[in-house]
Amino acid sequence: MREHLSGITNCYDAQAPRPAAPVERVLLYQPEHEWTYSHHPHLGRFGDRLIAIWSNGREHEDDAGQRVLWASCRDFPAWTEPRPLIDTLWGTHSELVLTAAGCHAHAGQLVAYAGQFEYSPDSLQDGRRRPGGQGHQGTTLRAVVTEDGEHWGPLLDLEVPIVPNHGPQATRSGRLIISGNISFPFSDDPSGLAGWHLAGIFPPEMAADLNDDSAGFWVVRKRQGWPCGLCEGAFYQTDDGVLHMLLRSGTEWLWVTESTDDGGSWSPPVPTRFTDNGTKFHFGRWPDGRFYYVGCPDPQPRGARCPLVLSLSEDGVRFDRHWILADARTPYRMRRPGLDKGGEYGYPHTLLADGWLYVIVSRQKEAVEVLRMPVAAV
Repeated sequence: MREHLSGITNCYDAQAPRPAAPVERVLLYQPEHEWTYSHHPHLGRFGDRLIAIWSNGREHEDDAGQRVLWASCRDFPAWTEPRPLIDTLWGTHSELVLTAAGCHAHAGQLVAYAGQFEYSPDSLQDGRRRPGGQGHQGTTLRAVVTEDGEHWGPLLDLEVPIVPNHGPQATRSGRLIISGNISFPFSDDPSGLAGWHLAGIFPPEMAADLNDDSAGFWVVRKRQGWPCGLCEGAFYQTDDGVLHMLLRSGTEWLWVTESTDDGGSWSPPVPTRFTDNGTKFHFGRWPDGRFYYVGCPDPQPRGARCPLVLSLSEDGVRFDRHWILADARTPYRMRRPGLDKGGEYGYPHTLLADGWLYVIVSRQKEAVEVLRMPVAAV
């Protein structure tokens, strides 16, 4: 395979000076003695409220018993005390692993999503995840709904075999697409609660038994013969109607797959010239029509996930204007170093509202922080 078949680039030079954006910051959650793992944060908007959700575990990443917390605010920076949105649940063999998976608002309802799986018995030790345990089963998408931004309905099973990277995002046609790892389910039901169909970059013969979670994408990598594992997609749509799904690759470059039929099918993935530090990222459209990216594009040192950068593009191909949103090392003392802990600004998700860009991140996979900057600043 020739290198870098895609022309998408972020033109990022880690040594070049970058302007710092004016940013306000609020610490939503910092553990003291228990429930010391926090990650996968997302933001949603419901009426005059901002809603934040994130995964929360006792100590380690994706261990049995992981739950979903939430908090809200009407007047930034005054957030409510975090509390369980979906508390710890039991599966067949152990407590379930629940992963926060974004929000979707429609017709007076806000849906909050969570991916779910549990470990097979041979992946468990004393009820906890065995080191290296990857035997996932029962992968499915769950959801809860609120009509007032405060009280949530019963836990629903949407029966989609995915732990999403980002929640539903609408294309120009109104179709909703969930960004997964190797699957990108789509629905034409605006509620986001039904009508989901699987599409993606997996072989069609795998569809019946597909589990798109943190173990399943490695199975697809082996079947497809890719040189790296592709996961944690985020997409944007250019004015020609093409959907561009960028993917984390485990290398210093993002990969991309594209769809010309509104997410019904996707091209074979290829590498880009868009640098990455091995973390989640998010795309959107700026109010003036430009495309934006928020993530950690400096590839070195791996795993640092710093600085947090806003990049803008006129055409969705060259992301060539950059602002530093945050580059300070954490002031938070890690309470309990554990499995896969680390990363200054992990897994950012964004929301544009009322003239502000909001960004939620995890800090060292323990604390959760929300930043905001005025759109007019850039």
